[in-house]
Amino acid sequence: MKPEAVRLGIVVSQFNKELTTALLEGALQRLTERGVLPEKIKVVEVPGAIEIPLAAKLLAKSKDYQALICLGAVVRGETSHYDYVCSQVSEGCQQVMLAYELPVIFGVLTTENEAQAFARVGGNEGHKGRDAADAALQMIAVLQDCIEGPRAL
Repeated sequence: MKPEAVRLGIVVSQFNKELTTALLEGALQRLTERGVLPEKIKVVEVPGAIEIPLAAKLLAKSKDYQALICLGAVVRGETSHYDYVCSQVSEGCQQVMLAYELPVIFGVLTTENEAQAFARVGGNEGHKGRDAADAALQMIAVLQDCIEGPRAL
């Protein structure tokens, strides 16, 4: 499939906004570099990571997108809240992916501290927003191959 024909949805959490903005900017930049047209990308902002699966489900239900990218940042605090949020968000995204047979890319940082998180949005650990964009495009091709069969070389 030609990149200019790709339709993507991105759900991004506003909690830990400095991190999630960097994730979103990296994903959008990478998609543009790969030829995806900006007007074919819908960005939905949600308050926190826990709300990501519901927005992803509504986008999936519309059948308007070939993949979804979920972006957020959950940084461990002093309570067990971190564990509950990480578990619910990852399971929720997986449920959407399986229920709608749609790639749902989990670009939610789950780190022990802010330093680890910032290292993953352009620091020495790469850029997970860009990686999520690449994964979405790769999964669109994988699904197309699974449905249509191998492409001729």
